[in-house]
Amino acid sequence: MTRLDKITAKQLNISRTQAKAMIKNGEVCVNGAVIKSVDFKCSDDDKISAGGKEIERRDFVYIMMNKPKGVISASEGKGDKTVIDLLPDEMKRKGLFPAGRLDKDTTGFVLITDDGAFAHDILSPSHHIDKTYTAKLDTPFDDDVINDFKSGMTLGGEKLLEAEITPLNNECTIAEVVLRQGLYHQVKRMFKKHGITVVELKRTKMGNLPLDKTLKSGESRYIDENELKSIVAK
Repeated sequence: MTRLDKITAKQLNISRTQAKAMIKNGEVCVNGAVIKSVDFKCSDDDKISAGGKEIERRDFVYIMMNKPKGVISASEGKGDKTVIDLLPDEMKRKGLFPAGRLDKDTTGFVLITDDGAFAHDILSPSHHIDKTYTAKLDTPFDDDVINDFKSGMTLGGEKLLEAEITPLNNECTIAEVVLRQGLYHQVKRMFKKHGITVVELKRTKMGNLPLDKTLKSGESRYIDENELKSIVAK
């Protein structure tokens, strides 16, 4: 059993004081009945609504965002706009953070959650969750680059895990890259080793879950349970 004011505050991303005020004003219903007692306790099966709209109760949330350029993958930014800032108000709640980071000028799939254990699992080097990118390059790549990626190149004195690289155009200036680890500026540094500059970089998939093609730049949607499983599925 959980207090009504606690549920209301968490799910609506408001303070406990604001939640209590809503309840006292008769704006919150449980199973269709107005409840004005702030310490009223609800079961998991109770239907709660506020302002005439049902509150969807989620212990944790998992959000897919199509991150645009110029936005940082962080919960807070010193003067910079963050992925959390881009979320619509109805998705915002306390404790949200991006599970992993994309560079400021990199676009695509960012997973936002408040589930620390899940984030730890998908970011842990021991789990090797694949992350797929599309890279636009200033010059073509050749078989030497492909072989270096696939064999596990040495970068900055560190032996990397094997990576997949596939040309997406005849000129070999657009590549799909699949990484099994997430080092700082890894894709850019791997190409730079061969004198190639990454002009644009977009993350298109995490695990087996592709970025939703219907999401416009800056848009977000919830990830359902089956999709969540596909991120960690081997």
